[in-house]
Amino acid sequence: MSRGRLLMTNIVAFIVVLALIAGGAYYYVQNNNYVTTDNAKVSGDLHTITAPADGKLSGFNLEEGKKVAKDDELGKVSGAEKSMSVKTPADGTIIKKQASNDQMVQAGQTLASEVNMDSLYVLANIKEDELNDIEEGDQVDVTVDGDDDTTLEGSVEKIGYATNSLFSLMPKSNDDGNYTKVTQTVPVKISITNSSNKVLPGMNAEVKISKN
Repeated sequence: MSRGRLLMTNIVAFIVVLALIAGGAYYYVQNNNYVTTDNAKVSGDLHTITAPADGKLSGFNLEEGKKVAKDDELGKVSGAEKSMSVKTPADGTIIKKQASNDQMVQAGQTLASEVNMDSLYVLANIKEDELNDIEEGDQVDVTVDGDDDTTLEGSVEKIGYATNSLFSLMPKSNDDGNYTKVTQTVPVKISITNSSNKVLPGMNAEVKISKN
């Protein structure tokens, strides 16, 4: 092997070793200082606007994206005996309209859905063996797929009291010894600040929680 080729080989090997060291150091720092997951979604408190009685819906000139305040009158339902107002249960933004003027509706029927877009949060599913590393108040960096150029600031607001699987329809365990242990996840609510209008309920998110 020529001297030049030997020198080039040594340089390449040195760069590879540096990259491995840097990668190992990064993994060590991340693993020892943060709990991370991309099993997370943006969410918000969902409220439904319902028909107060059986009858014909009128004056329901509502559009998706409209901001509403609690107890706003959005229309009326005229029944056999009297007319009743359709009102909003909370402040929020209409995210889905499910009824139209002159439509016959039934009491309790969903006419629209709203979410307070000013109070969005993230629900992250954290592995059970990582829960001891976090507590309420821990700082969180959040990246949302719909606005991945911005890192949102957040904090752990609430840690769930049961695993996600507890309320799922699970098959009965067998007794033949073929049991496979599956790591469970627990929902963790993360409040977020500096949100933008690009961040919408249901979007995928990635969180990095600073360990306590």
